[in-house]
Amino acid sequence: MSGADARTDWEERIGRRSDAAAEGAGQRSVLPPPDTLDVEEGRGQVTLRWPPVPGALGYLVHRGDGPDGPFAPVDHDGRDVLAVPGCTYTDTTGEPGRTAWYAVRTVRDLEEPMGALGPVVAATPQAGGDGQVRLRADLAAGADPLRRVWHMIGSERLSQLLTDVETGGRSVASEFDEALRLAVTDLGAERVRAHAVFHDDLHVYREQDGVPVHDFGLVDKVYDRVLEHGLKPVVELAYMPRDLASDPDATVFAYGAIISPPSDWGRWADLCGALAAHLVDRYGIDEVATWGFEVWNEANLEVFWTGTRDEYVRLYEEAARAVKAVDERLLVGGPASAAAGWLGPFLDGVEQRDAPLDFVSTHTYGNTPLDVRSMLEGRGRGDLEVWWTEWGITPTHFYEVTDGAFGAPFVLHGMKAAQTSADWLAYWVVSDHFEELGRPPALLHGGFGLLTVGNLRKPRWWALALAEELPDDLVAVRFDGDGGGAMVDGWVGRHADGRVDVLVWNGTIDQTKQRGAAILDRHLEVVLAGLPAAGYDVEVARVDEAHSNLRARWSGEQAWPDAEQWRELAEQDRLDVAAAPAVTPVDGTASLAVDLPMPGVVRVRLTPTA
Repeated sequence: MSGADARTDWEERIGRRSDAAAEGAGQRSVLPPPDTLDVEEGRGQVTLRWPPVPGALGYLVHRGDGPDGPFAPVDHDGRDVLAVPGCTYTDTTGEPGRTAWYAVRTVRDLEEPMGALGPVVAATPQAGGDGQVRLRADLAAGADPLRRVWHMIGSERLSQLLTDVETGGRSVASEFDEALRLAVTDLGAERVRAHAVFHDDLHVYREQDGVPVHDFGLVDKVYDRVLEHGLKPVVELAYMPRDLASDPDATVFAYGAIISPPSDWGRWADLCGALAAHLVDRYGIDEVATWGFEVWNEANLEVFWTGTRDEYVRLYEEAARAVKAVDERLLVGGPASAAAGWLGPFLDGVEQRDAPLDFVSTHTYGNTPLDVRSMLEGRGRGDLEVWWTEWGITPTHFYEVTDGAFGAPFVLHGMKAAQTSADWLAYWVVSDHFEELGRPPALLHGGFGLLTVGNLRKPRWWALALAEELPDDLVAVRFDGDGGGAMVDGWVGRHADGRVDVLVWNGTIDQTKQRGAAILDRHLEVVLAGLPAAGYDVEVARVDEAHSNLRARWSGEQAWPDAEQWRELAEQDRLDVAAAPAVTPVDGTASLAVDLPMPGVVRVRLTPTA
């Protein structure tokens, strides 16, 4: 299938859910809404806060033109799930000076109806104001560990390591390989989740005279390379080999991934078990037990699965039992669903069949990840790990929001939200060497990658790299002012050598503001207590529309750089860092001020001078 044909097919089918008739099965009683709703009005925004409801997956914020409605969910143009994990929401979609009324519903599961709206409050985004935000932190206070949930990354299928294709005059295989290495060195990546280990380009399965033949030689080649980088694979057991597919003509993507159930369930189970056994034999159980086997990809979308929901649960059960039969220590999970769907029904099916399950995996885009852990605890399954094996700023291919600075604060909002609710939050994907709907047509084309073709770093990469540079211990941070602790958020940490990092970001999930909005720019005052040294040098790193932003350096008047332009772009591919005036604490306390545009990220680093 050509890239153009794959894109047309995708756009026609992406919104359709698999097995729609089964939706709503197994519903439980609805959860009550939050019993209070507080509002803070600011310049260009209103911030809502409410108490958590036990067992909630998330909350859906509604807005109306009057106290009696009608109310509709606030649409931030994220093109996926509108619910948020709670319990804070900043609305920047309203008109300054115009009052709106807000209320919140609680979401237990996206497959189930929601309950009543909670208390109604009025709020008015302001047209003016000083835009001041203050951050306070005490470096002498106790610290909590930073959980580096971004250490799982998403990737296009790993067979790209074996291709001889070029894009933009660049080798796909060598640059994709380098992208994986950079993810380890710059972002601390530990695991990589990729599609299609069973795709026919890896020749894992064929039938000869009606007899199954397994061949994992090419799988070995790609996994050997991944392991050489220090990465652990998350093995997505998909898609269906042609000789095993019940409908080999049902495909998705330009590379023809087959999306039908197996023609023989026993042979499907045998294939999954044989792969697991081979990997254990080659790499050892102590190694492979740290990986993870995930069954299929987004079977709740018609574009990825022609079967029913019950057939997916059977697909999962057959695979999970086969993997566990190799060794109980191997980790298995699912449903790897789109838009946080099928979670409740999948758990019901697994429990009914008494199938093994170690982690729950799902995906979402354009929003902070929902609180799957709270939902699991509400079902008495708090023992399960939570793996977001895909998450990103948009589910839309070839969309400009992926290229600019808007994504930088977005990824940090998400990683902070996931600190207590997830074990892994895998950004999708590491590289613009990506082929689902065809190869990239230009350097900046709205690709999903954190890195471009040519491995130039986008603003989202720099944001994660700054997070990775934080120390392991974070001190408590208190925000006040216009959007503080919501639209403006951050981390403060102390290094063992006495350096202090203050990482703060200003971002909204409202993608109508993806090119920025001056009304949302803020002035940040940082007040740090408990500083032990007599003086500190200060440097400020920035990621915004004007700093650490490839889009500000590449006009895009032509699709691809020429040789000299590639060289210049590579030389300029660095974080923008500048010295700031030194500070001298008084009684261990110092303050400094920085401007913080929206979208924007700033890292203030204090280094002791003595």
